[in-house]
Amino acid sequence: MKKLIIYILPLVLLASCAKNLDEYNIDQKNPKTVSAGSLFGNALKQLVDNQTTPSVNINVLRFWMQQWTATTYQDEPRYNITTRNIPLAYWTPFYREVLQDLKESRRLTDEDESLDAAVKNNRIAVTEITAVYTWSVLVNTWGDVPYTEALTDVNQPKYDDAASIYADLFTRLDAAIAQITPGSNFGGSDLLYNDDTAAWLKFAHSLKMKLAITLADVDAATAQAAITTSASQGFTSNADNAAFAYLNTTPNNNPISANLNPVYTSRQDYVAGETLVTLMNTVNDPRRPFYFTAVNGAYLGGRIGVNNDYASYSKPSDRIIQPDFEALLMDYSEVEFILAEAAARWGIAGTPETHYNAAITASITYWGGTGAQALAYLAQPQVAYATAAGTYKQKIGMQKYIALYNRGYDAWVEWRRLDYPALRPAAEAESVIPLRLTYPTSERTLNRSNVESAATAIGGDEVGTKIFWDVF
Repeated sequence: MKKLIIYILPLVLLASCAKNLDEYNIDQKNPKTVSAGSLFGNALKQLVDNQTTPSVNINVLRFWMQQWTATTYQDEPRYNITTRNIPLAYWTPFYREVLQDLKESRRLTDEDESLDAAVKNNRIAVTEITAVYTWSVLVNTWGDVPYTEALTDVNQPKYDDAASIYADLFTRLDAAIAQITPGSNFGGSDLLYNDDTAAWLKFAHSLKMKLAITLADVDAATAQAAITTSASQGFTSNADNAAFAYLNTTPNNNPISANLNPVYTSRQDYVAGETLVTLMNTVNDPRRPFYFTAVNGAYLGGRIGVNNDYASYSKPSDRIIQPDFEALLMDYSEVEFILAEAAARWGIAGTPETHYNAAITASITYWGGTGAQALAYLAQPQVAYATAAGTYKQKIGMQKYIALYNRGYDAWVEWRRLDYPALRPAAEAESVIPLRLTYPTSERTLNRSNVESAATAIGGDEVGTKIFWDVF
C-alpha cells in the first residue's frame, strides 16, 4: 500500500500543475504563434544587421568604397562577388527575414480588434516606413526586383520596373506619414525609437528626402516637390538619428564586433583604406581618431586590392568594434547634405553653404569632435564651401563621402549618384567598381524567365549596369 501511495502521489502533483495533459506537449521555447511586435522587432534587427555587418560573406561595401581594405583575402576588395555568392547572401535576408516579417506583422496588426485605433495606425505606419526603406535598398542595389508579386503565393514572381517601384514607395511613405499620430505610442517592439512616434515621423520625412534626392537627376520635379514638403519636418539634430542600439552581449551585439573585436574573433584582415585616410589627412580631419587607430602617431591606410601588413596600418577604431556600438540607418548630417544639394540645385530650403556647414558640423560632433574643431575644419580653403574645388556635386560629394564612414551602403549610393570622390578601381580588379549587384544564382535557377526579362530591361545583369537614377 505504501508503494502504491508513493507511485500515485507524483501523478497527483503533476496533474495539479496542468489543466490537461496536452499542456506537456507545448514547447515553451518555440511558440507556435508570434506577436506582431515580435515580428516587427525581428525584422528591424535583421535589416540593421544586414546593413551593418562587415562580413565578407554578406556586405562588402566598405571595401568597395575604400573605407576599409583587407590584408590577406583580396577577392572582395577586387570585386569578386561570386566565390562567396554575395548577391544571394545580401538579397535573402531582405526578402525572407525583413519584408516577410513586416508583412506578417502588418497582417496581425490589422486583425487585432483589441488595439486602440491610434496605436493600430501607428503600428501600420511604422511598419510601412521600415518596408519602404527596405525596398529602396533592394532597388538601389539591383534595379528591377520582384515587388508586386513578391511575398505572395506566386512561385515565380515577375520583376517590376525600378522607377515604378520608387514611385509607389513615395505613395506608401506619404500614406504612412499621414497615418502617424505623434504623442500616441507604437505599442510594440520598437528597437529604433522606443515607441516615440514623433521621432518616427521625422524619420519618415527624412527618408522621403533621401529617396527624393536619389531621383534628382532623372525626375527633378518629383524630387524638388518632395523635399520642399518635408524639408522642415525631418531631422533637426543628432538626437533625431535613426540609430539602432546594440547590446554588450551576444547575440545582440553589433555584427562589426563579431568580425573585428578580438573578444569575439581572431581574424585580423581589416585595415583602413588608403583612399579615405589620405583624403582625411589632406584636410587634417578631426574625425580621424574616432574613425581609426593610429600607427606611431600617424593615420595610415592600406592599398586597395593588395596584401597589406596588418601591423603597419590603421584599423577601425576601438569605439567602432565595441559590441554595443550603435548602427545608423540615417542621420542628421545626411539630411543637411540633402538640403545643401536641394539649395544648390533648385534654390530651395536655404543656402547651400549653411546646410553644408551644418552637415559637416553634425558629423564631427556626432563622432565626438567639438564645435570649435568643426569651425577650424570648415575654415580651411579646401573645405569651405565658397573655396573648395569643383561644382556643388564635388564639394558635397567629397564631404558626404567622409561623413558616411562605416556606412558602406549609403556611401556606395552617394558615390554612384554624385560621382565623387573619383575612386580608382582596386589593384588587379576583376571588374569596374560595381554599380550594382548581379541577381542571385538561385533566381536564375528558380525564376529564370523573369530574371532574364529583367536583365534585358535594365541593360544586362552585369556589375557595370547603372541603376535607373544613375545617369551621369
